[in-house]
Amino acid sequence: MADDSQGSRDDVRRFRRNYRDEVDGAALYQAMADGEESPELARVYRRLGDVERRHAEFWAQRIRAAGSPAPPPRPSVRTRLLSGLARRFGAGLLVPTVARTERLGRNMYDDQPEAAATSMPSDERSHAFLLGEIRGGVPGSSLARLEGRHRTPGGNAVRAAVLGANDGLLSNLSLVTGVAGSGVLPGTAVLVTGLAGLLAGAFSMALGEWVSVQSSRELAERQLAIEADELAALPEEEAEELRLIYQARGLPEEEAYSLAKRLLDDPDNALDVMAREELGIDPDERGGNPWTAALTSFLLFSIGAIIPVLPFFWLDTRTGVLVSAIAGGLGLFALGAAASLFTGQGMWKSGLRQMVLGLLAAAVTFGVGRALGVAIG
Repeated sequence: MADDSQGSRDDVRRFRRNYRDEVDGAALYQAMADGEESPELARVYRRLGDVERRHAEFWAQRIRAAGSPAPPPRPSVRTRLLSGLARRFGAGLLVPTVARTERLGRNMYDDQPEAAATSMPSDERSHAFLLGEIRGGVPGSSLARLEGRHRTPGGNAVRAAVLGANDGLLSNLSLVTGVAGSGVLPGTAVLVTGLAGLLAGAFSMALGEWVSVQSSRELAERQLAIEADELAALPEEEAEELRLIYQARGLPEEEAYSLAKRLLDDPDNALDVMAREELGIDPDERGGNPWTAALTSFLLFSIGAIIPVLPFFWLDTRTGVLVSAIAGGLGLFALGAAASLFTGQGMWKSGLRQMVLGLLAAAVTFGVGRALGVAIG
């Protein structure tokens, strides 16, 4: 009897976990539909959301059948934050994150007996495949408009922003605590050191980003020039390449060839299509604007780097380093929690891990600075 009771409790916990996952999925797809500019993709996201809602209701019924009340259909904090990002910045921002989540969960119902007689196992695999296709590119009449935006992993851009601010915060926190730990410099000197570290790091990050994006842009322009020459000299071979791409995505041979031929018969559209499909390049962006990338990198690094420096504007060295460590720890926690939106980890776990590791690094540099200060003094 005890075993049956324990099994029932375990089942209810599993039902509730499935229910929460489906509620979150439905809310996220609805938000992506709301933030999607393409009517075709918006309809796809709404259909996916409808399927997730049906799944949620299935698990709600199982919870009630087991004698427990079903939780309210309220999305998690993480899902609400991601939904806000999708509505504000567009669904493409979340496609990499959602595609990864669907891929990891594509077999989640395969060993759950309640789902065996339903379409849920195949639904989950279908969702994973579809999101993978959206992330990689959607063949069809609106191909040229959809391809570039969804080939660009917007979620990675946001993660890069979080990492940029984190680099600035952690490096400058370690710098000012190490200098302050030496005990040989007044608070004003620590402040100047921190500001110098901010500028040096920000300019270094900006220059590195400029070189990276400019190099990508030059490579893209070279590839586009080669592709334009091939289209002019070998149009049939290019149509065959495009047909093979669409066949690999699941289109029948005749339909794939017809679509490829129709797209390449338009001279104004042919290079755009081949650039997106064969090269994975958005001809409008060509790798991005190096000056925008450099300025963004400079600002993000500076935002993180100024946090541990601010206390030294008003406080002496001893008090300043303590307040700097507290402010830096809170900043690291916030950045770790922000990163968890895209990794799927718990916000508290990710934030605390980031804070502990960052403060440990600062403590080590403080200890090294103290040892050097004693040796020099």
